Amino acid sequence: MRIEGLGFALAEQLLEKKMVRDVADLYSLKLDDLASLERMAKKSASNVLGQIEASKSRDLWHLVYGLGIRHVGERTAGILARHFGSLDRLGAATVEELDEIHEIGLTMAQSIHDWFADPGNKELCRRLTEGGVRTEAIEEPAAESTDQRFAGKVFVLTGTLPGMTRDDARGLIEAAGGRVTGSVSKKTDYVLAGADPGSKLDKANELGVAVIDEDEFKRC
Repeated sequence: MRIEGLGFALAEQLLEKKMVRDVADLYSLKLDDLASLERMAKKSASNVLGQIEASKSRDLWHLVYGLGIRHVGERTAGILARHFGSLDRLGAATVEELDEIHEIGLTMAQSIHDWFADPGNKELCRRLTEGGVRTEAIEEPAAESTDQRFAGKVFVLTGTLPGMTRDDARGLIEAAGGRVTGSVSKKTDYVLAGADPGSKLDKANELGVAVIDEDEFKRC
């Protein structure tokens, strides 16, 4: 869900102090809850709450990916969100319906179906909906161009871009025929790197993958 500031250390504290049991509980946290934690001043707590609130309006694929369903990565989450259009319709899909979707396959279809069939997961989805999290895909405007300059190209995004969000960059890449994956491999064509890129940049350099910044990306 890309909640900035909610890293491992903070998540660990929230669990240890029983402030959250699962991800749905994040959406009922209060300022005083967060401000009471170690190394968490009111300003920092307020920033995290703002990020949690912002995550409610992310497109459906973020939520599908964030549920942690076995075998479902970012790309698959996007395929499922576009195909079904809502969490309810995805949750009601049969194994056969899922298996018929290009790039899903029987093993993944069974995993997705089993996840949504679990009573605890059904309750989790209900509580996320009640918490105000978007459970429907954002309708994409009709394409106005035949721009396919990234057709067949695989991108990995890392770091903070100065002039656009990573979601913006993903949208531009996919609109131009490319696709975005979560990890760097020999099949990656470009790593689009911003500030604080982390280990993905190291992996790109190790494999000899082309690394570009935002300015170079805009010139492509």
